[in-house]
Amino acid sequence: MDTFELAGLAPGLRYKLLAGLVVPRPIALITTISEAGIVNAAPYSFFNVFSEDPPVVVVGLQAKDDLSPKDTARNVRLSGEFVVNMVDEALAVAMNNCAIDFPPEQGEPDNLDLPLAGSLKVDVPRLAGSPVALECRKITMMNFGAGRDLLVGEVLAIQAREGIVDPKTLRTEYARYSPVGRLTGFQYVRSNDRFELVRESFAAWLEQKSADDAAS
Repeated sequence: MDTFELAGLAPGLRYKLLAGLVVPRPIALITTISEAGIVNAAPYSFFNVFSEDPPVVVVGLQAKDDLSPKDTARNVRLSGEFVVNMVDEALAVAMNNCAIDFPPEQGEPDNLDLPLAGSLKVDVPRLAGSPVALECRKITMMNFGAGRDLLVGEVLAIQAREGIVDPKTLRTEYARYSPVGRLTGFQYVRSNDRFELVRESFAAWLEQKSADDAAS
């Protein structure tokens, strides 16, 4: 086994290891509103769902090179609200373009002609082209260094494109949902190659193991 002790590595090298190995990661294309009313949209792949009770998501927010806060962090601190727009294959190019360093007074949705739609529980709009939008309220933001904050948000409501979620069972219909994941650098992954593994009970596993041992 190759061993890497992170304490002795520069932050850029730590990022290369962690971002390259902890994959694939879901992508949160987060919309927020500035004090001037500008809608910002920025992608984050240090993101995941954390809990269902309460319903919580977590996002790693990185500062600019000069350690000043980026638009998302500043706007969430101001309003306490944000929307996580999930990214599918159709939205992937626009998501990547949202990472362009537009100045704060120029919103990505406006510059990139990305239509907005109203949210149910927050004032921040969602991206109309996103297949799923998680409307969130900030619970807390924790600082873990000069350039890194952890945003913890409660999911208040979810809007999903018709056909993605079965209204009766609440199961996701993956034939209608094609999310993309982040690898590292400029590499992403599609989710159309799937397989199923059924989780057994301990009793079923023990019975199968006993049968296998008897046959060997």
